[in-house]
Amino acid sequence: MPEYRPRTRWQALDSDLHRITNIERANAYVSRPLLAPGVALAFIVLAGLMAAVALNRIDGGMIVIAAAAFGAYMAMNIGANDVANNMGPAVGANALTMTGAIAIAAVAESAGALIAGGDVVSTISRDIIDPASVQNTTVFVWAMMAALISSALWVNLATWIRAPVSTTHTVVGGVMGAGIAAAGLTAVNWTTMSLIASSWVISPVLGGAVAAAFLALIKSRIQNQNDKIAAAQRWVPLLVALMAGIFATYLAVKGFGHIVRIDPEAALLIGLAAGALVWFITVPWVRRKSEGMENRTRSVKALFTLPLVIAATFLSFAHGANDVANAIGPLAAIVYATEVGDFAAQVTIPSWVMIIGAFGISFGLFLFGPRLIRMVGRQITKLNPIRAFCVALSTASTVIVASWFGLPVSSTHIAVGAVFGVGFFREWHVDRHRKRAQLQRPQHVRLAREEVRRRKLVRRSHFMTIIAAWVVTVPATAIMSGLIFRILTTFN
Repeated sequence: MPEYRPRTRWQALDSDLHRITNIERANAYVSRPLLAPGVALAFIVLAGLMAAVALNRIDGGMIVIAAAAFGAYMAMNIGANDVANNMGPAVGANALTMTGAIAIAAVAESAGALIAGGDVVSTISRDIIDPASVQNTTVFVWAMMAALISSALWVNLATWIRAPVSTTHTVVGGVMGAGIAAAGLTAVNWTTMSLIASSWVISPVLGGAVAAAFLALIKSRIQNQNDKIAAAQRWVPLLVALMAGIFATYLAVKGFGHIVRIDPEAALLIGLAAGALVWFITVPWVRRKSEGMENRTRSVKALFTLPLVIAATFLSFAHGANDVANAIGPLAAIVYATEVGDFAAQVTIPSWVMIIGAFGISFGLFLFGPRLIRMVGRQITKLNPIRAFCVALSTASTVIVASWFGLPVSSTHIAVGAVFGVGFFREWHVDRHRKRAQLQRPQHVRLAREEVRRRKLVRRSHFMTIIAAWVVTVPATAIMSGLIFRILTTFN
């Protein structure tokens, strides 16, 4: 009778190692979705620790620590949502890889926030509420806290549903809701709010119209010409020079206006000088790059790749310089009110608060930005370097012109509206040629209406989702902020 031997648990070394490998793979697969939230949570905790270090000169430390944590949370949401408007078109046009876009945007956003970010920020979001209507400093602090929390939650929700929203409008809605909950309807400047509401229409329509106009110009003057390369040698330097002049003016007014006060006339002269210099440099560059190119549109597109990357970089720099205040404005107000025991319409931003805003935007872009970048760059309509260049040029030029005439606009709405603009222009252009071709075909070979509708070049589902998110942003954040203010004041 054979001797009984108990069966070992591990049969062979190879199978044992295979099991362990499978466990490691399963663990990595499960933990991967938790990596980004884990890093984000670590940054939020670090922001709270930075606030705690500054508490040796601030009373009411726990409030400041909580505000710093929510400020970091808001900054990361801005990075995840807002930056897609600048880098999305470049990625969709394959001018940049996702990794390259995130790296460039992270550096440019941080540099813009730290170098040209405002030393002074309006804590009541463009005079939305009257500080005199707020009862005392404690009420003001809780109102700013409610505005910060509601704004961060709404931008997070918008990012989750892939809807690029205006973070400026989000903060405005949060401050308005908290102000109403704290001091009633009379505390709100309704004239300013009506101007902001009008920007829901003005911004995307202007952005789309200007982008479509630039695309029509390029089609007629370059793409539809018999000698496309010769036409490109004439027009590309002019368009790049126009871009340089617009961006120089834009940065002089918006980006570095916090460092050196520049009047509009001086900013315009700076833009003209920059445009002339870039034209002088670009003419030989285009001529040299276009040597030996085939006479087709694909060759012309290559001439717009480098200008598009530069435009996206400058847009990110300007965005970091301006929109960092949306993340840290309420936080700066809370720090000032807690430290001084009073509140003011404008306060100086401490350096540690600026660091939280700058690096928070970069972290949010790195961890959660690809979701919106893909949506803006690839899922609304198909982009190439020419179309994406028109989007960037439209964004900068429309902001400058609107600011010049005092029109209330949102850079987010302009950029996304420009993407829709080039898409709808392409639809119109293709439909016009299709109708001509349809008339020349026999009746039995013409495309059916359902097939024509299916060939639309702009996804209507994304269009309706984004428009709805824009319209709902201010009232939704206002309601959330008012409820959060009531909760905070009830338990404190």
